[in-house]
Amino acid sequence: MALRGTSVVRREDEPLLRGQGQFVADLTADADWDGLAHACYVTSTVPHARVTGLDVSEARNAPGVIDVVTAADVNLEPYPSPSPAFDGAIVRPMLATDRVRFVGEPVAVVVADTPAAAIDAAEMVVVDYEPLPAIVDPEAALDGPALFEGMAEPNVVVRMSLEDSEADFEGCEAVVEVRTVNNRIAPCPLEPRVAASRWADDGRLHHVNAGQGPHPVRAGLAKILDLDRSQMRVLSRDVGGSFGAKARPHPEEALLGWLAARVGRPVMWVPSRTDDMVGLVHGRGQIQYCRIGGTRAGRITAFGVHVVQEAGAYGNMGAALPNNVKAMLAGCYDIASLGFTSVSVLTNTTPTGPYRGAGRPEAAAAIERAVDAFAAEIGMDPAEVRRKNFLAPEVFPLTTRTGMPYDTGAYEASLDAALEAADYRSLRAEQARRRADGDDKLLGIGLATYVERTAGVGRSEYGAVELVGGGRIVARTGSSPYGQGHHTSWAMLISDRTGVPMGDIDIIHGDTDEVPRGEVTGGSRSVQLAGTAIWEASATLVDQAREVAATLLEADPADITLDTEAGAFHVVGTPAVSVDWAAIAQHLASANGEAGPRLLHAEEVFDSEAPTFPFGTHVAVVEVDRYTGEVELVRLVACDDAGTILNPLLAAGQVHGGLAQGAAQALYEEFVYDDDGNPLTGNFADYPVISAAELPFFDRVVLETPTHINPLGAKGIGEAGTVGSTPAVQNAVIDAVAHLGIRHIDMPLTPQRVWHAITDATAEAP
Repeated sequence: MALRGTSVVRREDEPLLRGQGQFVADLTADADWDGLAHACYVTSTVPHARVTGLDVSEARNAPGVIDVVTAADVNLEPYPSPSPAFDGAIVRPMLATDRVRFVGEPVAVVVADTPAAAIDAAEMVVVDYEPLPAIVDPEAALDGPALFEGMAEPNVVVRMSLEDSEADFEGCEAVVEVRTVNNRIAPCPLEPRVAASRWADDGRLHHVNAGQGPHPVRAGLAKILDLDRSQMRVLSRDVGGSFGAKARPHPEEALLGWLAARVGRPVMWVPSRTDDMVGLVHGRGQIQYCRIGGTRAGRITAFGVHVVQEAGAYGNMGAALPNNVKAMLAGCYDIASLGFTSVSVLTNTTPTGPYRGAGRPEAAAAIERAVDAFAAEIGMDPAEVRRKNFLAPEVFPLTTRTGMPYDTGAYEASLDAALEAADYRSLRAEQARRRADGDDKLLGIGLATYVERTAGVGRSEYGAVELVGGGRIVARTGSSPYGQGHHTSWAMLISDRTGVPMGDIDIIHGDTDEVPRGEVTGGSRSVQLAGTAIWEASATLVDQAREVAATLLEADPADITLDTEAGAFHVVGTPAVSVDWAAIAQHLASANGEAGPRLLHAEEVFDSEAPTFPFGTHVAVVEVDRYTGEVELVRLVACDDAGTILNPLLAAGQVHGGLAQGAAQALYEEFVYDDDGNPLTGNFADYPVISAAELPFFDRVVLETPTHINPLGAKGIGEAGTVGSTPAVQNAVIDAVAHLGIRHIDMPLTPQRVWHAITDATAEAP
């Protein structure tokens, strides 16, 4: 029986559940890391200041301290900018020199025998600060004093626009403007930015990190440390989450190899939760000025957006996120005129970066909030407005007005499926009844129909399979998982191609010595790229084995077929005489005088011609307490189409996680600074990470519209939940109070914020 399309339980889970995972912190028990020292960074406690003094003398003499390093000791180039398009005057030193620009910026680092000794000594470092005015509001930054000298435009990292920066609203019968805030959030992986470096006996730097793929990390470290890639081995083993934030080595991680060389010992860094909350890049952080117009019959003809993006204190990857908003500007809709501009600005806050969806959720939030505002303006059901404006299935494939090569789309089908699953008519009837009765529990129904881009960056990936002794298969993949279930997925694909049982298939990932190349695991790219590479390499391995089977069966290779149910080759028409993979391995080992490795080997680098574009519709149902503003998410129905699904169980897990994170942003999560730039939500006591107690069971509706972009017909699924759920939940809360005259409330929709909106609206009512 073919495994593809079946719910195979994750094989990765048992060692994790038994406490046998291999995380970075477990290196303390590894003999190769004997003499392991521990780093603790001294970070800025003020958002913006000149450093007028730095006294490390007491720390140097503290028990267990090996070394204390400041910027004056570091002979490395500054941390490299992620984009040549960013203003070149924005330079981030590896350790702060004469100026700090956000709370959490590293100023010095203590290396000690134990974590406790390092932490104690770090507290002895005395830093004298001369405070400078801090900029927190990104819009105020446009008129504020420059945070770097020599900038072409003060505090502007980069500007972007479509060729048509302004949409044409001439002739629109209805025009609505809505300003939305896509709130800044902390990624909060349970395992922080841990990493360790040592110089091994082979003379190379061995680096272990908890990231999204070792090959991009090796490339980044090689550039920073001025090493050839051959001088490094990077490993990513088990990883306790990332959500996009660990795709690139941060300065603190990049310094570890340099520190290890300086002290002559391996060095590990395990930041505290608070250090990670203010040091790890934040996500989202956009102010969106949306303008939408069309006819009173519901046809949308113009849509324009201006984005102000928070880049934080340095031009990290977050400054480029508006580019994805631009790319996916119109979402699922056929809109004649589009306009887009953006400006990414510096503030005295933690730098921003990719977070689950990386610009695509922000794009969906803009258009889906605007469509609801337009529907309210013309007095039409928001579902009907969407239906009137969808791109029709027969126009695919097409290139959108923003240049995106959409592959497939059945947007109305996803809307219909989600509405039917939610029983939309009954919900609207119940809402009308409650409003007529003056019910204190206000019912809201929110919609979002989304399309997103997956495998949009880095459209190639490596996969290899080889036959070893006993008929087992070893696979190597350039995609490095951190919760996605790649070991299960790739074993399923190989088993389907070869007939070898999944239990006889081993997967190797996350090691630059074992896997010759690989890209970042992100952008929902793994199955469609890495999975296809494994699939194609497995087919080549079967062809190679067929030649050997033909020799053993004394037949023409063209007459040999593989029975994948039995995992054996035979001559067409005579299945009673066959040879299995173990027999082929034994024959090759005897012929080659070998007992084992690499009896047959096939590898593939799959290059995708284009990204893919998953889509779907989410329906959120909420109840809002009229007197307290408390919001309860009652239902969340998600219809997601990611092409052909390899493993429904794994896909459901990815969607569920995304729905939870999307709902969390809409209702709870926001990283907050005071007016002076001091973080107010620097730990889990103050930052409200969502739990199962705040979530309903999710209702999933599965559509499968295969793509022609890869042989598997697969699109990405890992970020879809966050793309659709956030605007659906926001729209639901606003819908619940719309009859009170409320047209918009910004996220997160906390009880306080909703209560203020209700009380302000009722106070203004005649």
